[in-house]
Amino acid sequence: MTASKTVAFSRNSTNLFFHILTRCNLKCRHCYINTEQHGKNTLPLSTIIAWLQAFSANSRSTNLIFLGGEPTLHPDLPVAVRHARRLGFASITIDTNGYLFGDILSKVDPVQVNYFSFSLDGATPETNDAIRGPGAFDACLSGIRNANAMGFATSMIYTVSSANIHELALMEPLLAELGVRRFFIQVIGLRGKSADQHSVSGGKEQLQVSRNQWLQTIPPVARQIARHGITVTFPKVYLNAEEKFECAGLVAKNFFIFPNGRVYRCPLCEDFPIHSLVFDNNKLAPAGRLNESDFFKLNIAEGCVMNKLIQPHNLIYCKDGTPEYKIACCLLKEEICV
Repeated sequence: MTASKTVAFSRNSTNLFFHILTRCNLKCRHCYINTEQHGKNTLPLSTIIAWLQAFSANSRSTNLIFLGGEPTLHPDLPVAVRHARRLGFASITIDTNGYLFGDILSKVDPVQVNYFSFSLDGATPETNDAIRGPGAFDACLSGIRNANAMGFATSMIYTVSSANIHELALMEPLLAELGVRRFFIQVIGLRGKSADQHSVSGGKEQLQVSRNQWLQTIPPVARQIARHGITVTFPKVYLNAEEKFECAGLVAKNFFIFPNGRVYRCPLCEDFPIHSLVFDNNKLAPAGRLNESDFFKLNIAEGCVMNKLIQPHNLIYCKDGTPEYKIACCLLKEEICV
């Protein structure tokens, strides 16, 4: 029997999303990296260590995720992982596209890395590689199998868009065969490349899926996949009118660090210079006002303020002008497990 629940924001733990570079070997159609806002540099090891140190006081309750770009392109990633483990971080995850550069699997071990989390955006090479690039499907599957064979726990991230929602249900047998433990379904947001309409054969491509598509597809497929003992997590996205809205920026501790020193609390803010924190001479400091923290305090009937500002087309209003539903904080999740 599967159980579904909304995962409440954790007040007692911290999630640290650390982009140690923005360089990547792929050019995914929905990449959220915006080099104008996030920087193009690769952090030197000394900076990575200094910035990890800034969060080390609460390391035992902090989950650390190394990201890029493609983090395995960083030559010092194994050293950074070992240093983070010495600092006592509660968990360490490496997000990867599966190419696993630098022979990373042989340079770290399952005691040091809790999860390798692989990004795949289609159940077939035709769909995935049209989004992520030629050869990406086979490379990702090979990476997962190699990681599993070496004793690492693996998870998978599938970013749902209009280009691949039709194959989400087809992921069920593939996930079961691969032996991944967790499956994360992401909603595509208006960040980076996805913020622009993409030209396709002279027309325009809108990657975001509709509310009806999301609600009719995601929960049923998630329940089917969870039957295999895989924990499935996906964004709540939509709240009923009676459900309470909470902003993770106010009640949770999530930090999104970029190589140019910007530290955001909300992913929706990442395309704008409104970060609430910044590294200055390797010291974490408050950013100037106004910043994202000022938006977190606003209370509107539509729920998420940032969604209202940058994605207003996600909302539908009743005849009396009230919203038909609220948009949840993008960090509020649903979880389904056996």
